[in-house]
Amino acid sequence: MRLVTFSAGGAIRIGVVEDDGVVDLTTAAPELPREMTAFLAAGAPAIAAARAAAQGRSARLPLASVRLRAPVLRPPKFLAIGLNYADHVAEAHASRPDFPVFFNKQSTCVIGPGEPIHRPRVSTLLDYEGELGFVIGRRCRHVPKERAAEVIAGYLVVNDVTVRDWQFKAPTMTLGKSFDTHGPIGPWIATPDAVGDPHALELKTWVNGELRQHSNTRELIFDCFDQVATLSASFTLEPGDIVTTGTPSGVGFMQQKWLVPGDVVRVEIERIGTLENPVIEEPAETATLDASRETAGPR
Repeated sequence: MRLVTFSAGGAIRIGVVEDDGVVDLTTAAPELPREMTAFLAAGAPAIAAARAAAQGRSARLPLASVRLRAPVLRPPKFLAIGLNYADHVAEAHASRPDFPVFFNKQSTCVIGPGEPIHRPRVSTLLDYEGELGFVIGRRCRHVPKERAAEVIAGYLVVNDVTVRDWQFKAPTMTLGKSFDTHGPIGPWIATPDAVGDPHALELKTWVNGELRQHSNTRELIFDCFDQVATLSASFTLEPGDIVTTGTPSGVGFMQQKWLVPGDVVRVEIERIGTLENPVIEEPAETATLDASRETAGPR
C-alpha cells in the first residue's frame, strides 16, 4: 500500500495511491485521522481501514489531478546517518565506522515531490544524496534489532540535500544538513508488505538525466533494523519520525559537480518510487525579518 499526503481543492488530505488514482481517505474512511502522523499513531486498525477503503472504487481522484506533498509534513524528528555505505566511505577517504554516525536534520527542511530545492544565498556548494528512508509507526523505546521491523510503518525516498561548507563548519553536521527545502521526501510511504526486503533495493540518483549514483541497500553498513535498535536505546521514537539511512558513492562533492539553479535531481528506489525536485536560487522573500519588524517607534 502507498500512503500519501496530497492537496486537492484547497485542502490537504491523506490517501492511498492505487494504480493511477488516489483514494481520498477523508471521504472513503471519515472515521480515520486526517493527518499522516495521527493516522500512523492510530496503528494497525487504521492501516486495516485504509486498506479496506482502497479496495473500493469510491472517493477516487485521478493521480494527475492532485498535488503530492511530503508524506509527513512536519516529522517530529528527522534523523540521518553518515558514512553508511562502504563505497561512500571509500570515496570520502574515511574509516569505516564502528558505531553509527547519526545527526539531525531540522524538520523545517522537509519538502515534497516537485517542490524546489533552494540554492542558499550563503553558499554555492550544494549537493545531493539519494537515500532510502523509513517512517516510524509506533511509539517505542529499547527495540531489539530482531523486532525493529514491527515499529516501521513504511519506506520512502529521501534526498539528503547538503550544503558542504556549512556541513564541515561544526562536527554535528546539522547546520549544513538543515537548510530550508533541503529535505525532499516522498513520493509516498510504501508499507512493508509492498517493499519486501528493505535491504535488497536498487537505488539510483540522476542529475539532469545523468546517472550519478547507483547502488543497492544490501551495501548498508548499519541496516534499517540496526538503526532502530541504536536510536531507540538512546531516546523514544514516535509515529511520524523519519530516519534516512545514508547515501552511496557518487555525491557531487567528490566530483566537484555542485547543484545549480535549473538542475533537476531524481532519486529512484526499487519497489518504492521516484522523487524529483528542481533546483532554484533561494527566493528573496525567504528573508522574513523585514516583513515582521514592528513599525511602531520606541516605547
